[in-house]
Amino acid sequence: MTTSQTEHLHSRLSRFEDMFPGYRTEIVEGNIMMSPVRAFHAKTIRLLWNLLEPQLAPHWQCVSDVAFPFSADFEFCPDLAVIPAEEEARNLSAYSPDLIELAVEVVSPSSVRNDYEVKDRQYAARGIAHYLILDPCKGLLSTRWNPGPEGYRGRDVLPYGGKAVVDTGVGRLTIDTSGLPVDPAA
Repeated sequence: MTTSQTEHLHSRLSRFEDMFPGYRTEIVEGNIMMSPVRAFHAKTIRLLWNLLEPQLAPHWQCVSDVAFPFSADFEFCPDLAVIPAEEEARNLSAYSPDLIELAVEVVSPSSVRNDYEVKDRQYAARGIAHYLILDPCKGLLSTRWNPGPEGYRGRDVLPYGGKAVVDTGVGRLTIDTSGLPVDPAA
C-alpha cells in the first residue's frame, strides 16, 4: 500500500479522532468501532512498553494508537506495534501495516471478539509475524506466531504471574507478567 493510499484510507477515520474523548476508534469489518478506554488498559500498555523498549535493537521502535489502514473495511490502531525506527521517526498518524513486526492488543470487555478473532485473522493474513494479546480481564498472555490466511497457526496461552520469553523477528523478548494489572471484576 502506498503512502497516498494509506493517507486516503486513514482520512475516513481521522475526522472522528477528537470527537469522542475517552474512546479508541477503529474501522472493523467496515464499521466504525468505538471502545471506551479503561485505566487497566492504559496501564498495561504503559508497563509493556516500558518492558519492551529496552530490549529492542536501536532500529526498532514502539508506537501506540496510530492508525494502520489495512483496507477500506479494516483500519486498526494497535495498542502497541513495533515498526522500523526510521518509519517511527516520520511521526505520522497512519502507517502501512506492512511495517509491523510485532502487534500487541490489550483486551477490554468490549474488544474480546476483535482482539481474539478479527485481528488474529487480519494480522496473520497481512503477514504480521507475531501477535501478543494481553488480557487483564482473565490475567492471560496469548502469544501468536506462524501467520496464515485464516489466522495464526502457532499459539500459546500463559497465565499472568511470571516471565514469558517470546522469540520474535525483533529479538528474544522477556515479558514479566507479574506486575501487570488484573481486573478485580474478572
